[in-house]
Amino acid sequence: MIEPIGRIKNPSLRVFANAGIGFTIVTIISSLIIGVVKSEDKSAFKYGIYSSLFGTAAGGVLGFVGSSKSSDNNTSQKLQDSHIQKDDKNNIWKDWRNFVVVRKVKESESITSFYLEPQDKGEIPDFKPGQFLTIKLDIPEQPKPVIRTYSLSDYNQSGKYYRLSIKRELAPPDLNVMPGIASNFMHDHIQEGSVILAKPPNGKFFLEVQKNLPAVLISNGVGITPMISMAKAVTYLNPQREVYFVHGARNGNYHALREEMLMLDQENPHLNVHFRYSRPTAEDEGKYHSQGYVDTTLIQQLASQEAEFFLCGSPGFMQSLRDGLQTWGVPEDRVFFESFSKPIPVASSAQTPVANEGEGVTTAEITFAKSGKTLTWNQEDGSILDFAENNGIEPPYSCRAGICGTCMCRIKEGEVSYQEEPSAAVDDDSVLICISQPRTAKVVLDI
Repeated sequence: MIEPIGRIKNPSLRVFANAGIGFTIVTIISSLIIGVVKSEDKSAFKYGIYSSLFGTAAGGVLGFVGSSKSSDNNTSQKLQDSHIQKDDKNNIWKDWRNFVVVRKVKESESITSFYLEPQDKGEIPDFKPGQFLTIKLDIPEQPKPVIRTYSLSDYNQSGKYYRLSIKRELAPPDLNVMPGIASNFMHDHIQEGSVILAKPPNGKFFLEVQKNLPAVLISNGVGITPMISMAKAVTYLNPQREVYFVHGARNGNYHALREEMLMLDQENPHLNVHFRYSRPTAEDEGKYHSQGYVDTTLIQQLASQEAEFFLCGSPGFMQSLRDGLQTWGVPEDRVFFESFSKPIPVASSAQTPVANEGEGVTTAEITFAKSGKTLTWNQEDGSILDFAENNGIEPPYSCRAGICGTCMCRIKEGEVSYQEEPSAAVDDDSVLICISQPRTAKVVLDI
């Protein structure tokens, strides 16, 4: 009987139940004593009554103590469960993870958005506005999976999905080159319900939301994607911060996510939006703010020099703006840019030194541990990634410029020398093989 009572969750009911048991037990014992010893004595009846009351009180006290202990046990268990759940949240996936395309939305003539949710229904980590997602695609007739990096184009507060807004890359006119393999595959073959592999968000190009310095977000074309993420994050998390959102497009047909930005502009009084079209159509009347190309002259008209400047777009667009901002007197450490091609050189004599520049070797022995190959590398073989591919080893990669971090692998022995300063975050025990060469006579890599 005692064990079932211990399972009663309501503390008050548990106290009454124990009091009742105490009353019953003491009353039975008292009745036996009265009946056997002093059945005719009136004082014996008083003894029985007092004993019963005492038994009831004692039972109630025991019930209260049991209730408190049970409550403490439950609290302890809840804290333990909470700790376990917290630990689970901190277990961010490290490698590839399956994501399902739950929505596919055409945003413009060339850009389509893909909403991704984890297939395992688990949680996904937050990211810094401006970072990218690395995905892997199994494309028919391609000898190996194709890996690409795309900026995250949304900053939602639900934390249930990621959004990629991808531009279809066509083959340049009059050139005998293939169109973008991954972007065209995404547009033509990835539908709602498709499953693709992704790594956690990454990248050093991001906006620190809680700063108070005004932020000027400048983009053209598909470069709008990380800027929308930044503008939304500031609106949700630091709405008092002044933000200038300047975007250039050919016309309304090629302007993705325009209505989304206009809605955000209405929501945030500290967000200043300016659209500039280079070749507007009659249908664009009233939907843009100025005509021409986004340049430093326009930025000077809209924003203060005392701000942080974020650039994303075509290489020529960003180079022109970097040069213009430098001429205007904006310090280099307040200009940030995103590019998934070779890094744009800084238009200044004060170049950032390349890590370990000039400290490499002309020949080295490289062991690719997982592949079971030990090969002799010579300086003319180029980067470690080039050397690996030329010898039948196929490490993952994407940008080949030290930006995305896809080619990062653990170095087990030796050192490398970087040909260019890495843009991606590199783990302490790892290297980027796309822009590195051996620095020591022997290098062992976990590939």
